[in-house]
Amino acid sequence: MSKTPPLPPVEWHADTGLTSYLDAHAEMQARAAAIRQGTAAERVWLVEHPPLYTSGTSANADDLIDPDRFPVFEAGRGGQYTYHGPGQRVAYVMMDLKLRGSDVRAYVHDLEDVMIRALAKLDVTSERREGRIGIWVERSDGTENKIGAIGVRVRKWVTFHGLALNVDPDLSHFSGIIPCGITDHGVTSLKDLGVETTMDEVDYLLRETFEEVFGRETIEV
Repeated sequence: MSKTPPLPPVEWHADTGLTSYLDAHAEMQARAAAIRQGTAAERVWLVEHPPLYTSGTSANADDLIDPDRFPVFEAGRGGQYTYHGPGQRVAYVMMDLKLRGSDVRAYVHDLEDVMIRALAKLDVTSERREGRIGIWVERSDGTENKIGAIGVRVRKWVTFHGLALNVDPDLSHFSGIIPCGITDHGVTSLKDLGVETTMDEVDYLLRETFEEVFGRETIEV
């Protein structure tokens, strides 16, 4: 009885500097289309953006408190308003879900696990919360802050967009929106929690936990 051959490696690439959101959005869509056509490998692309806001398909216009503060882009992903900027690691994940049972819920759960496990390796306990998108940490005073966001789009079973983890962004920049429509909880970052790390270390941990969670080898390109 023949064994199913292993899936090819997922390309892994981290940009240096700040990446234009419009350029990233166009490249994501092009890569996703190529994956559907079988002409390109699956890819995880790590970037930092200049300060900006994005709106998801469920965004409420009233949640954009300061529309003139930073550029605002329609992302086409699920979810509401979010902020991207320097010090935040964004991972755009382009994968073929037909190779993973065509299960979008399981895919989102796995993306959450990637962040939760990576944070655990930095001794940060983070969790999901029922009814709240993203990854959350409990502060010493009992309040809960969001440290990681999830926003995905799936077209013909190929994913794009992905996750965003707050390493050391300017947290005041989140005040121009109501992040993900949630008013009762704030945002935090590794720096805000007193965790001293680097973007390179975070990238290493995300890659390590991605391979653990998805059971896929990655190859740096």
